[in-house]
Amino acid sequence: MMRWEDGFRLTASALTSRPLRSLLTLLGVAIGIAAVALLTAIGEGLRGYVLDNFSQFGTRIVAVHPGKTQTGGLGGILSSVRPLSLADAEALRSLANVEAVVPIIQGSGDIQYGGMSRNSDIIGGGHQLAEAWRFRLALGQFLPAARDGQSPPYAVLGHKLRRELFGEANPLGERIRVGGMRFRVIGVMEEKGQLLGFDLDDIAYIPVDWAQSLFNRDGLMEINVIFNAGTSSAQLAERMRRLLLERHGDEDFSLTTQDDMLASLDRILATLTIAIGALGGISLLVGAVGILTIMTTTVAERTAEIGLLRAIGATPRQVLGLFLAEAALLSLAGGVLGLLLMGLLLAILHLVLPGLPLSLAPGFLLLALLLSGAIGLLAGIAPARRAARLHPVDALRSE
Repeated sequence: MMRWEDGFRLTASALTSRPLRSLLTLLGVAIGIAAVALLTAIGEGLRGYVLDNFSQFGTRIVAVHPGKTQTGGLGGILSSVRPLSLADAEALRSLANVEAVVPIIQGSGDIQYGGMSRNSDIIGGGHQLAEAWRFRLALGQFLPAARDGQSPPYAVLGHKLRRELFGEANPLGERIRVGGMRFRVIGVMEEKGQLLGFDLDDIAYIPVDWAQSLFNRDGLMEINVIFNAGTSSAQLAERMRRLLLERHGDEDFSLTTQDDMLASLDRILATLTIAIGALGGISLLVGAVGILTIMTTTVAERTAEIGLLRAIGATPRQVLGLFLAEAALLSLAGGVLGLLLMGLLLAILHLVLPGLPLSLAPGFLLLALLLSGAIGLLAGIAPARRAARLHPVDALRSE
């Protein structure tokens, strides 16, 4: 009966007796593991980055869009016969557990100051927009509430827009033209960066009633309703639906909760991450073919050795175990090398692209090692079974 110590020594010696061939074989697995781990880390990092950016607007939000067909984003399409109105927004404000209501109209136009002009996005919003979206101000204040049914002609600038028009000068109190209308600057937003290609710093915020006149439209593009912890998004959405049904007489609007939006986005990004990881899996398939090839060659080369092992008492199961252990050890060594290679590539990426979001869970490293071992076992089964089935006399005769 063969002892396991002897079996391990025999397996290790088989790998080290031909170091170059073993190294080339495990490199195939190493590249595959590194590719899968690296691509998955990038995919998970991007997924977390996008979700975090969407979550910065808060998670207790229910959005109302005109039209039964849901139209996401700030630039929703007015597809309803009866558009959403400012009166609808005021009615929603009366619901229990509502903290803020933000009517929104979005467009673009020329922003002018002195001899400077810049075409930027323009958002007409309610006075609670900054509070609802968790935006902070670097200077001044946000738009005030309307007085006597009319908002004062004030504007708030995004960080980049302020820099392009005023440089480092203080813009507070200065008059600018937004789409040809005169506004007084009363605030500047803190720097926010970009969200899916939308520059949050290159925006001029004006009161929503002035935006209606500027863009010559009666209807709103969107109404954001922010609620407190005293209710759930589903409960509030149902109350909002009933109220708007009473006002409109028909369900010519769409309700979207932030939870629904994040869940849908998470599913899309998770699928994308899996697809990215699957591309790296092609390299793993190449590594598995390499192990299958080398183990098949090894069985052919060591036929006499197999016959000798059988002649001195090794059972077919022990021979099978030896060759499976050899394949698994070869693959695990490739997995360890692949993780080291991945660490090196991550360090290089961090230096070259410091802003690239990367996410790698420790549990994934263990999973990668287990995957490499499984690949070795699967690739080694056929050659190992062939070795175990050799008759000792026939194997010795091949010498």
